[in-house]
Amino acid sequence: MNEENISFEELLNNSMKNEKLGKVANGTIISITKNEEIIVDLNYKADGIIPKGEYSFDEKDIPSKQLKIGDKITADVVKLNDGQGNVLLSCKKRRRREVRKEFEEKVRNNEVFEEKVTEKNDKGLVVDYKGIRIFIPQSLSANQTDIVRFKIIEYNPKEHKVIGSAKIILDEEKKKKEEEFWNSAEVGKTYEGIVNSVCSYGAFIDINGVQGLLHISEMSWDKNANPNDILKQGQTITVKIKTLDKENKRMQLLYDGKGEDPWKNATYKVGDIVRVKIKKFMPFGAFAELEKGIEGLIHISQICEQRITKPEDKLKIDEEVNAKIIDMDLENKKIELSVKELEGTSNEYSSKEEN
Repeated sequence: MNEENISFEELLNNSMKNEKLGKVANGTIISITKNEEIIVDLNYKADGIIPKGEYSFDEKDIPSKQLKIGDKITADVVKLNDGQGNVLLSCKKRRRREVRKEFEEKVRNNEVFEEKVTEKNDKGLVVDYKGIRIFIPQSLSANQTDIVRFKIIEYNPKEHKVIGSAKIILDEEKKKKEEEFWNSAEVGKTYEGIVNSVCSYGAFIDINGVQGLLHISEMSWDKNANPNDILKQGQTITVKIKTLDKENKRMQLLYDGKGEDPWKNATYKVGDIVRVKIKKFMPFGAFAELEKGIEGLIHISQICEQRITKPEDKLKIDEEVNAKIIDMDLENKKIELSVKELEGTSNEYSSKEEN
C-alpha cells in the first residue's frame, strides 16, 4: 500500500507513533483564535488545538490574556484527529492529575483548606478545590457560609466522594487552647473571662475555652443575692482561680467584683440593739440582715415569749424589727439575735431611731 492510499489519520498515527492517547505532548503556541482556541505547533504533520474549555478549570482564565505566541506549552493528547485534521489537546487533563496529586498530598499531611462556597442547600455546603468538588455536611460546617476553613475527613476518589469538616478545625483549636490553659493554670492566677451561663447557684465563666464555676457565695457578700442580678450572659469579668483540679479539669473561681468583706470592718458587740430585716426562714429560726453582707440568726426560741412551731408564725420576709445581739463570733462571721428580749419595746426603739 502506497502513501496515497493511506488515510490522513493513518499518516498522522504513523508520524505520531510515539504519541499515544493520553500521553503528554510538548509544543509551541503559534496562534490564539478569537474563540480563545490555542493552536500549537507539535512538529508533526498536523497542529494541535486546545479548545478554550480544555484550557483551565477556572472560567476566569483567558488564554489570550495569559499566553502569547511563541510560548511553550504542554498538554495531553485527547484525540489524534478532531475531525478537522488537528490533534485535540487538553491542558485540563494534565492539570487535573497535578491538582489531584497536590490535593492528595495536602490530605495526607492533614492540611487546612480555605475555599469559597459554590453551592448551599439544607444538607450542607459545596466548595471547589481546583475542580475537585468537596461536600461539607451542615453539621460539620460550623455555621460558615461564604468562605470555609476545613479539613478532609473522608476521601474516596473511586466513588467521587470527598467530605470536609470545618468543625474539626474548631475542635482542634479548642483542644489546643484547653491544653495550654491547664498547663499554665495556677491557684491565685487572674484571668479575663466571659460569663457563659448564669444559674441559681452561681455562674459558669469561660476562660480561653475552659469553663470554671463562680459560686454565688463568691459573687456577693449578700447571702440572699440573686446571681442574675449580679452578672449577665456574655459579660466580661475579672476572676481568680480559687481551687484547681487539673486531673479532672475542674476549677472554682473568685470574683474581682465581689468587693471588700463587710465583716472586716464590723464594730458590733454583744448587747447592741440593731434594726434588722428578715431575709430567710429555716425550721430552726430566721436569718436577719444587719447590713449588706452581714446576717444574724434569730433562733426560733428567741423570736417571742410564746411557743411557736415555725418562724413565719410571727415574722414576715422583708419585715424590719428591732433585735438585740446576744452572742457573736466575728472571726467565724456568726451573730445571734433576740427579738424576744425586746418584746414590748419595739415602739420605743423605733421612736429613738427616728429622733
